[in-house]
This record gives sequence, structure tokens and C-alpha cells, in this order.
Amino acid sequence: MKPGESCGCFPTGRHYPGIAHLVRVRSGGVVEELDPDAPWASHAIAFIDVETTGTDPASDRIVELAVVIGQGAEVRERASWLVNPGVPIPEQATKVHGYTDADVAGRPAFAEIVIEVADRLRGAIPAAYNAPFDRGFLVAELERAGIELDPLPPALRPEVEWLDPLVFARELHDQRQGGRSLGEVSRRLGIKLEQAHQATADAEAALQVLYAFGKDPRVPTGYAALVQEQRRLGRAQEQARRLWRKG
Repeated sequence: MKPGESCGCFPTGRHYPGIAHLVRVRSGGVVEELDPDAPWASHAIAFIDVETTGTDPASDRIVELAVVIGQGAEVRERASWLVNPGVPIPEQATKVHGYTDADVAGRPAFAEIVIEVADRLRGAIPAAYNAPFDRGFLVAELERAGIELDPLPPALRPEVEWLDPLVFARELHDQRQGGRSLGEVSRRLGIKLEQAHQATADAEAALQVLYAFGKDPRVPTGYAALVQEQRRLGRAQEQARRLWRKG
């Protein structure tokens, strides 16, 4: 369950001191063990998607997590986990993703899968559609689990920028074409998304959206160049939103 467009560390716009150090992005932004000048599509990219009990990572929990890894414009691996959030799933959340308390009753808690999830994320560029949402929940759950990972996978390193096709969708798709939700952008690009708000389907569609955007000459081909362009666009979009709110 996630809002359509989010900015800031979390969808609520609030910052939580306990995990702020985990989500703050420092300069550089690339995964240090990967060649920053190589084409980004040649690297392994781990698209992450979560379905949750709500929109606030400080109080809500993950009920499903998926990782879809692509490389060379093809899907290389898929993995998903249903998670017992330890709290009731509100009816409003169930209406979005379809999961009920009964669906997750016998599933492991996040702390029981965190090592497996981290292993799937190693050596890959982290990415998500509307990345602040998924990133916020992932690091919040990690802190609650109280498990120290050494070394951290790229997705959990504070200095690594997550790739986010939503930033490019806002730039490449005119508002007159329609919204920028994953479903709408996928439809315009001819990408199938038959099970929206199911984590694996969303993660794979988001991966395909990024590869589709990579064919646009306005999107850099180099990994470091893509990160820097995403940052530039993100700053410009945030400034535009602030001006719109003031107006």
C-alpha cells in the first residue's frame, strides 16, 4: 500500500530520528563495488517492492516483500516473502493489496527473513518505483529487527542512491498523458501489470519501466550519470512542488 507520489524520507513527510541515518543519501550515490562508468543496464539491479499495513513506516509494517533482479534488460531472479506484521491488517490496506490477517498468520516475522532478504540484495543496484516509500519501510523494519548486517547490502547503505523510475516518469511523461502511477505508466509503455499491488508483479513491472526509459535519449546510459541525473530531476521536481504549494 503506497501513495502515488512521495517525496522526502517517508511518505508522511516526517523524519524519524532513530532511522534517519539509514535513509539519508550522501554524495556520490553509487554502489562502490560497481563500475560507475559502465552502462547501468549491464549491472544487476534489484527492484524492491513492499505491501504494508499502511503508509507510515514508524507505525505500520510490511506484509509482503519482493525482490526482482534484472541484468542486461532481462529478469534474472525473483524472490518474495509474505510477512507476519505482528499487528492487524486494516481493512483499508486489505482493499489495496488483498492480504488479510489469515493470509499472514503462519508466516515469519521480518526479523526471521532479514538475512535471506539481505543476501538477495548483495551486489545489486537497489531500485523501487517511488523509492522513498519502499526504502523507508525496509530500513525501519531492519532497525526494529535489531539485527546487524556486516557488510550491509547496497540497498541498506545510507550513501547509496536507489534508482527510481517515478522520477523519470514525471519528466518523460507529460501530465496530459495521464497519471504517473506504476499502473498508468506501465500501460502507456505497453508493459503488462496484471496483478497490481502484488509485490512481485509491481517490482517486475517497475524494472521493465526502467529498461523502457533507458531507450529514451534523454536518459543517461552510464550508471553514475543516471544517478546524477535522477538527483537533478528530483531536486527540480521538489522545488516545483514547493512553489505549487505556495501558489
